[in-house]
Amino acid sequence: MKKEYDVVIIGAGVAGLYAALQFDDDISVLVVSKREFQLSNSSLAQGGVAAVLDKDHDNFKLHIADTLIAGKFKNNLSVVEKLVEEGPSDVLALKEIGVEFDTEASGELSKTLEAGHSRHRIVHHKDSTGKAIVDKLIEAVMKKPNVDMMKNTLVYEIDKVENGFYLGLLQDNKIIQTGSRFVLIATGGIGRIYKYTTNSAIATGDGIALAHMLGAEIKHLSRIQFHPTAFAAENARERFLISEAVRGEGAVYLNCEGRRFAFDYDKRGELAPRDVVSEAVIKESIKTNSEEFFLDITHKDPEFIKKRFPMIYSRCLEEGIDMTKDKIPVFPCQHYLMGGINVDINAHTNVEGLYAAGECSHTGVHGANRLASNSLLEALVYSRTAAENMMYKLEKYGRKPLGAPPKLTETGGNKMPSGIRTEIREIMQDTYFVIPKPEKYEISFQRVDEIINMLITGKFQITSDYVEARSIAIVAGIILDELREGINL
Repeated sequence: MKKEYDVVIIGAGVAGLYAALQFDDDISVLVVSKREFQLSNSSLAQGGVAAVLDKDHDNFKLHIADTLIAGKFKNNLSVVEKLVEEGPSDVLALKEIGVEFDTEASGELSKTLEAGHSRHRIVHHKDSTGKAIVDKLIEAVMKKPNVDMMKNTLVYEIDKVENGFYLGLLQDNKIIQTGSRFVLIATGGIGRIYKYTTNSAIATGDGIALAHMLGAEIKHLSRIQFHPTAFAAENARERFLISEAVRGEGAVYLNCEGRRFAFDYDKRGELAPRDVVSEAVIKESIKTNSEEFFLDITHKDPEFIKKRFPMIYSRCLEEGIDMTKDKIPVFPCQHYLMGGINVDINAHTNVEGLYAAGECSHTGVHGANRLASNSLLEALVYSRTAAENMMYKLEKYGRKPLGAPPKLTETGGNKMPSGIRTEIREIMQDTYFVIPKPEKYEISFQRVDEIINMLITGKFQITSDYVEARSIAIVAGIILDELREGINL
């Protein structure tokens, strides 16, 4: 690792890796991954990438319209247009680096349908598209002579200096400092602020908390998507996703009585947008006084199911469910974040030199609710855009000296009390899950605010546990503050 880079990228999901791939070889880049490179929300993405690749049967206007409808017309139209119009070339670029999307006998890319889409436009690698993309991106980035990669490394502080930043890194309980002219935050989601989530174990909102402490604007953090079909594994904190594509291929949603109920709440039934289906499930749960719900795709050919959904089929078997014969137990849980670090159309924040891309960012693409399979597309388009903007600035303004590094925060101190993260998760699950409880906003915010103040002023040891607890508290506090202030969701 160098003492100074042109660019530091925090996060090694699709956004971070794809950005690293864009930089010319004379630009020094460091990619920092909190755990191993393969562990990210991107790797868990199942369904695929939405893109208009068949203009005989699809077009940009339809994809834009579907995105706006799902987002309740609270999307930023200009960034949606950029996403939809530029996205196909980025998807094809993935194919060029070796991502093996499924194909038809003719050789054309296979395209499936997911909820909220008016056309079959989601390209995929079976039911593990995210992993297929991440694995190939890691291979490609590792071949770049200008890119260093650090795993099992946590960024615990970022200091702004005149011509860039200094970052404090924690690796194997050792403190490291490095400087950079630009920082791209690509740290993914916030799922671990909830009791149950489809997110990976590392999704603690670290990048959002770091950006907030730097003075970056955080916008619409309370726009959280709850996925209607997570596998209902008893007491499992991380619940694996039963992809939207399973419903797209014909699975039906059944209540505890074995009755198909989704059409009682919306004319689109199971293929309504995720927030609509999740709300229908909760209302049906109250109506039937039961949390037993199932997806049923047993009417489809067993060989088709095994071939189309090998990962989901295998994971269900591990839980004692054969989805070719058995109904799959499901229930909504936290899944995706539509808000985040606010950025402009170049993925740049209000802090000069600080960029954000992927799930941790708020581009305005998703509005109030994400359209299925637009997330990987957003990560591609806006991480590439961020890299292009940084290269433009380096070429235009050159490399100015960063200046003397600030003193790192001392890592020694008091031991952090246990149970902080558990308490915050309980608060969020009880206060703001699918159907919110406004009467609890104020008291929940006050308690989380107390926790934040205790963590910031308590002079605790700087450990990964402390940093993640601080991140979870800050993120939960911002969400609850938005809710109690009545910020328009």
